[in-house]
Amino acid sequence: MFKKILIANRGEIACRVIKTARRMGIQTVAVYSDADARAPFVQMADEAVHIGPAPAAQSYLIADKIIQACKQTGAEAVHPGYGFLSERTSFAEALAAEGIEFIGPPVGAIAAMGDKIESKKLAKQAGVNVVPGFVGEIEDTEHAVRISNEIGYPVMMKASAGGGGKGMRLAYDEKDVREGFESVKREGLNSFGDDRVFIEKFILNPRHIEIQILGDKHGNILYLNERECSIQRRHQKVVEEAPSPFVTEKMRKAMGEQCVALSRAVGYYSAGTVELIVSGADPTGESFYFLEMNTRLQVEHPVTEAITGVDLVEQMIRVAAGEKLEMTQADVKIDGWAIENRVYAEDPYRGFLPSTGRLVRYNPPVDGWTDDGEENGRRGVDGIRVDDGVYEGGEVSMFYDPMIAKLITWGETRDEAADKQVAALDRFEIEGLGHNIDFVSAIMQHPRFRSGELTTGFIAEEYPEGFTGAPAPEDLKGKLAAVAAFVATARADRARRVEGQLAPHRLAPPSEWTVTIDKAAYEVVIDDEDVTVNGVEVELAMEYTPGDRLIEAEIDGESIAVRVAPTRTGLKMTTRGAIHDVRILPTRVASLASHMIEKIPPDLSKFLICPMPGLLVALHVAEGDKVEAGQPLAVVEAMKMENILRAEKSGVVKAVNAKAGESLAVDAVILEME
Repeated sequence: MFKKILIANRGEIACRVIKTARRMGIQTVAVYSDADARAPFVQMADEAVHIGPAPAAQSYLIADKIIQACKQTGAEAVHPGYGFLSERTSFAEALAAEGIEFIGPPVGAIAAMGDKIESKKLAKQAGVNVVPGFVGEIEDTEHAVRISNEIGYPVMMKASAGGGGKGMRLAYDEKDVREGFESVKREGLNSFGDDRVFIEKFILNPRHIEIQILGDKHGNILYLNERECSIQRRHQKVVEEAPSPFVTEKMRKAMGEQCVALSRAVGYYSAGTVELIVSGADPTGESFYFLEMNTRLQVEHPVTEAITGVDLVEQMIRVAAGEKLEMTQADVKIDGWAIENRVYAEDPYRGFLPSTGRLVRYNPPVDGWTDDGEENGRRGVDGIRVDDGVYEGGEVSMFYDPMIAKLITWGETRDEAADKQVAALDRFEIEGLGHNIDFVSAIMQHPRFRSGELTTGFIAEEYPEGFTGAPAPEDLKGKLAAVAAFVATARADRARRVEGQLAPHRLAPPSEWTVTIDKAAYEVVIDDEDVTVNGVEVELAMEYTPGDRLIEAEIDGESIAVRVAPTRTGLKMTTRGAIHDVRILPTRVASLASHMIEKIPPDLSKFLICPMPGLLVALHVAEGDKVEAGQPLAVVEAMKMENILRAEKSGVVKAVNAKAGESLAVDAVILEME
């Protein structure tokens, strides 16, 4: 077994590998950029080596710096995590040339499966179903248009070396191909150093099913059941679960055996994932097609660990060290259900715009996961596990992926795992930047999610106008009104204790409150013994001290967690996937609120405003140009993704305030229309 390994990655996956290596008695080496100098994974490792500036292209993507760090520290092997150099054949070859073990598959398998074009050719030769498409070299945009017309719309354009949702565009017509082809090429080049693109037919009502593969160097290959990752946004997975509510035992066996056969054809060992696209319109599950193979550990691997008890990171290390798998296919079981939500630094209330900045407050529902080696320990604390690599006061940088943490829950049933997600998300405190906690909580509660009727179009279909928060049932609003009135009473009670007030005796706090939630008014009365909402008594048990940010209460036998922040006229209350602006006034003065003048927000439609911090890649117009509604005006790159900014209405460009190549802050004015 290795004595020391280096992790060629950062963030939560670096922390994940370090924890398991530590349990195995293996020393670890971290590499870090300027942006990660104070990151938890750097503090956690036994040794740390600085490898360059913040941009990945100048640090984490430079193989020579990783190899030099290995030589400097005496690391015998490298775990690449996911992303960065994890699927680069040149990196694995360079390590082998230096006698350093790569904790991953053989170079030949990476070459065959890591290239989407070549892997499709190989899968086809092996008799595996592949999606109809063009797998050769595409010369230019005109060639891409001709190919797309021949295949038939819709089509998907993908960077050959892409992954993680980057370098992908869905085109419904020729216009989409012309607009998106060059962007796909640029994203592929910027993120992966390869601008080749392929085009394939887009399967309607698709479900995204993937099979976890695990093999050793002695010819043993197993499949560790499936994961469903159909809920995606911009082809980036948001929710993952294992097993899939769609897959039957017969389907699982057919898919698994075919994926093992494909892996065997390329001499695969280590952990890997074969991704399949399955027609949701075919309940037999026989209409599944090879999509790609990820020759690395997946972000969503914890859900497989939770239901099988298999530590995938440990197995990868043991396989790299030459050990045989101790399990057989018959040993692979399914115990319960696991769901993972990716907590991203993005604002769902503003069209999911990337959000960077400092984590002013970061308090997960349970402490970060620790690897105790116990099988059930992979399920965290009471079925709740948080994998993260951030800390309170740290910064979420524009240079890397916007994921803050992964929340994994396990339950005996799918509904139990989803219920635990909702409860844990309510207790997840993040302040200082936008995040998607409310959004994933809303998905967990959505009737369609609970039914298991999923497709990769779920988010676009269920939130066509964007996300405004999960709908709150009337009984929940009533409970929030009771909590809000209790908070107001406690704050008023503290205020009356301030010395030097005019009254000769301290005034009692109001006992009757009018609480307005979503334009609905609730009359709440709080006295020493009882709490009533609209005349109906409720049983309320809670503690609150002015200044508390998270309230846990029990109302009529139901537990509820609410994040609160004071506003000028009440509270901002966040729970169950929605933010509620709550106005709280003593009932005797509430009627006067109708006389307040409502402030009208300014008209910003004549400005093109940068929606997130990023780099202005392209500016398509100049001063004096006429533009039409929907016309592309600029391209801003953030979090390694390009975002096309379009004109909201027709007009003439009055002034241009930025130029291509500039780094822009959020809400920076790019140009002004007449």
